[in-house]
Amino acid sequence: MKTINFKWPIGFQSGATHAGFKDHQKQDLCWMVSKVPAVAAGVYTTNQFQAAPVQFTKHTIDKHHQMQAWIINSGNANSFTGKQGIQNVQIETQLVSKKLHLNPNLIGVASTGIIGKQMQMDLFENGLNQLQLSDQNYDATKAILTTDTSAKKICIELNIDNHPVTITGFAKGSGMIHPHMGTTLSFITTDAHVDKLVLQKILQQKIATSFNQITVDGCMSTNDMVLSMANGMADNPIIKEHTKEFKALAKGYELILTSLAKMVAKDGEGANKLVEVHVHNAYSQLEANQVARAIVGSNLVKAMIFGEENNWGRIVQAIGQTIAHVDPNAIGITFGGVPLVKDSTPLKFDEQKIKRILAGDEIKIEVDLNSGHFHGIAWGCDLSYKYVEINAAYEG
Repeated sequence: MKTINFKWPIGFQSGATHAGFKDHQKQDLCWMVSKVPAVAAGVYTTNQFQAAPVQFTKHTIDKHHQMQAWIINSGNANSFTGKQGIQNVQIETQLVSKKLHLNPNLIGVASTGIIGKQMQMDLFENGLNQLQLSDQNYDATKAILTTDTSAKKICIELNIDNHPVTITGFAKGSGMIHPHMGTTLSFITTDAHVDKLVLQKILQQKIATSFNQITVDGCMSTNDMVLSMANGMADNPIIKEHTKEFKALAKGYELILTSLAKMVAKDGEGANKLVEVHVHNAYSQLEANQVARAIVGSNLVKAMIFGEENNWGRIVQAIGQTIAHVDPNAIGITFGGVPLVKDSTPLKFDEQKIKRILAGDEIKIEVDLNSGHFHGIAWGCDLSYKYVEINAAYEG
């Protein structure tokens, strides 16, 4: 398995344009299309106010487990828009279906942007008329962005049954990041030949230790989805569960999803630093994940990282507010490989070394709970003045 220059897997094409959902002239509408119907899987936000595109696309995938195209816009979330919002999604699929000559049941819709604003269907239709398809155009990775500072994308190649298989992923996300699933909009395409239930299982498994382990601001979006299509054009024998091929593909998805999740955390709104927390020796996997995420999600810890101050007591507080099994007399804390606390007792350490570690743009914190044998990782970012400035003026 290796990371390669970004490209679409065999049989996938995309295109992007400026439809006008955003005032500035940046691209804000794109599509991703497979030359043949593909096995489809999805994981979705659990926010009680799921946006119309989330409701519609989830229903389509749950019913058919197949897709051939995604149409995605930024600048308007089509969220909290009632029956009209659902009707507009249906109209979108009908328009895309007509242009591509596809069954509308093979089309998924995703949106991101301002909540509570009806989709401007004239803009959508005009933008759709401009969209083209290319296997060399990667502007779709930019058209989905909102407050992101850069596109988030990765491509890998692996060998399955002596067939080269490509997996490509791209994502958006800077704010409103606290998944339970989804986190952001993220799209994974592969030319692997996969059983439909296998693809869904792999996606759900690997989400748990990647996208579900990042947080920027503790806010869960109404629009988040991670979607995947596998069109089988690599021509490998179909991948079934409990096989070495299943494990190989799952590893590939893990690399893609973890890489994208870290990119999202690092690009948190106004962020200066990526924070990676490892929790060792937890009572269970669930508790390992929960404690790691509690630490990266703590505003006090995030402010400490931004201020580059060694106030490890905030980490203790974050651990203690979870319901994880802990021994108050057996906690260990390490910054950047330098032990600060062992068996809940502060240690002597080089203050200048810690200052240099905290001045870096990637901070690694390790916590030993001494309660079991499970390990969890989570990613987040610092909390800066810029975060408030960006969100005070956010317009989609």
